Amino acid sequence: MTILTGKTVLLTGASGGLGVYIARALAREKATVICISRSKVELDIICDEITALGGKGISIPFDIKNVAKLSVLKQYIHRFVDHIDIIINNAGIEICRLLSDYSLEEIQSILETNLLSPIELTRLFLPSMLERRSGHIVNIASLSGKKGVAYNSIYSASKSGLIMWTDAMRQELAGTGVKISVICPGYVSEVGLVAKSGLPAPYFAGSSKPFYVAKAVLRAIKQNQAEIIVSTGFIIEYFVKLLFVIGQLYPPFIDVVYRWIGIPKFTRMRLEKKRNVDVSMINSVIGKHG
Repeated sequence: MTILTGKTVLLTGASGGLGVYIARALAREKATVICISRSKVELDIICDEITALGGKGISIPFDIKNVAKLSVLKQYIHRFVDHIDIIINNAGIEICRLLSDYSLEEIQSILETNLLSPIELTRLFLPSMLERRSGHIVNIASLSGKKGVAYNSIYSASKSGLIMWTDAMRQELAGTGVKISVICPGYVSEVGLVAKSGLPAPYFAGSSKPFYVAKAVLRAIKQNQAEIIVSTGFIIEYFVKLLFVIGQLYPPFIDVVYRWIGIPKFTRMRLEKKRNVDVSMINSVIGKHG
């Protein structure tokens, strides 16, 4: 079992959502957490929390989707620490759209943040891990990467790519001493875009409390688990896993089940609500300046 005390962890998306819960869990294990996110103010807050909980927090503001600048980030990180023991690729963005309504910029932003940045960040730090024959990479994916979700196709593609890349790398890293895991939460409650929408997620779609996602991250590292699906309740988790197994054999059946559960309808409702909010904001600005 891997002991996290004294380990140096690089955590992206550290200042909000799941990142805060993961950072706190690492702090309780007495780890040093290098927190990466765009907001310096929010990073400083979570780093103070990490210190209060018994760990050590290092705040580095950076927009992780700037893939070409990740080598610069690596150099800056080495000002604070000699090496990285664990990488947790948690940063991610989601934009619900009909495919025809996406802009190229939005598509690129999702893929760069959710898929290209984890790959490049790992590529940059992997040689040191291989040299020391020690290290662990944890990728935060999603159930949307196990089965595509209508009106969220680019996010699904990015998370599916992350799962498949993790699977390929696990085989590539066999025998090197470096390990890799992927975490697949359902709809995350309490924090994140789904929670902020105020819409109740379909019951049988599987939901994940952020506290349990953070626990799954620790379990993946300590026990070297290849893939963990996080869904509240044993029955729902078993149901979700069974669906994915059947889906490998006969995808159209799962399409029918997803429509019965209400997943496409739920995502469409999220899309429409966001669109209505955007229109209201535009009308408000026009009203003030018109």
